[in-house]
Amino acid sequence: MPSYRIGRIFGIPIELDLTFLLVLPLFAWIIGTQVEFWVDILGILPDVAVSEGALTEGLTPWILGTSAAIGLFVGVLLHELGHSLVAMHYGFQIDSIKLWLLGGVAQFTEMPEDWRQEFAVAIAGPVVSVALGVVSWVAFQAIPPGEPAIRFVVGYLALMNVALAGFNMLPGFPMDGGRVLRALLARNRPHVRATRIAASVGKAFAVLLGFVGLFAFDLILIAIAFFIYMGASGEAQRTTLKAAFEGITVRDVMTPASDLKTVDEETTVAELLDRMLLDRHVGYPVLRNGEYVGMVRLEDTRSVKDVERDAYQVGDVMTRDVPSVAPGADVMDVLQLMQSNDVGRVPVMTDDELVGLLSRTDIMRALSIAQSGGSFQRGYDNRRHVE
Repeated sequence: MPSYRIGRIFGIPIELDLTFLLVLPLFAWIIGTQVEFWVDILGILPDVAVSEGALTEGLTPWILGTSAAIGLFVGVLLHELGHSLVAMHYGFQIDSIKLWLLGGVAQFTEMPEDWRQEFAVAIAGPVVSVALGVVSWVAFQAIPPGEPAIRFVVGYLALMNVALAGFNMLPGFPMDGGRVLRALLARNRPHVRATRIAASVGKAFAVLLGFVGLFAFDLILIAIAFFIYMGASGEAQRTTLKAAFEGITVRDVMTPASDLKTVDEETTVAELLDRMLLDRHVGYPVLRNGEYVGMVRLEDTRSVKDVERDAYQVGDVMTRDVPSVAPGADVMDVLQLMQSNDVGRVPVMTDDELVGLLSRTDIMRALSIAQSGGSFQRGYDNRRHVE
């Protein structure tokens, strides 16, 4: 979904996802229809009962719902700022804080692996939410009874911020509670092992939450369960990859230029497709007089009609602006580059000379070797020397 940057706080870009703009009116409507319910909840506590009165008349419920929904998302933003500021204290960069369908997320360039740092970063958000709840509750008590609308909004935010902290501390990795669990597990275990355990707990929690959502016909709970399950799986995979490729460069796992299958830019599209079928490849570096000029993929040929394949050449359909990498680049950095640019392979260049190609297949093959206990150097040195 597209997102819109609305400013910066402490140098951190703040973005609103399109889903947030859709869900905010929904939250306002839900809260507005539940004014009487929340009045009763707040009235349970001694000496702080909110007078229902005019709160349920006219447009007042919708004004209250909108105000409370905005306040709730401001609390979510401050929650994520808590995570971000502690992470910045430890020297980690924050790409952005994004408000979206399920609340907010601080997007870190890199997550801390030291268990003490991760514990501090993870716990900071819930601590901020509890503090907001306490401050809101003190304000709720201090506001005169003659201001029922203000008391309603502040009282609602007091309860919901504490509830937000409590929900986030459930062990649904990669939620805050799951990250706290991983940090505690990592005190006496390798980081990868701690991640796998926390991810398994997170998946189990997600399945349980999903069943609760199904029986309660609650689409939001089901969405949260799906997000937790996918997040736990993704985090475990990223951690495994990072551990496997620690200290490994592109040079160690790429296909060198001497082993590359390439095509000339004057090759026709028909010849290219025949070549792809024969080689079982779906992408090639393109050369002009022996020099690299771009990449051509199967997707690039689909704009050419069947009857025109002999008339069009590779140079007409190839992609010229595929990002390139250096032989000494970190494999994990390149994998992120490939994902962000939605490409399956990148040329490896030294001084404008093509020295190799790195594909996702190369990376997955290398990962299989590493997980089997093999060495990248032992597995690749015989045919992959690039200085």
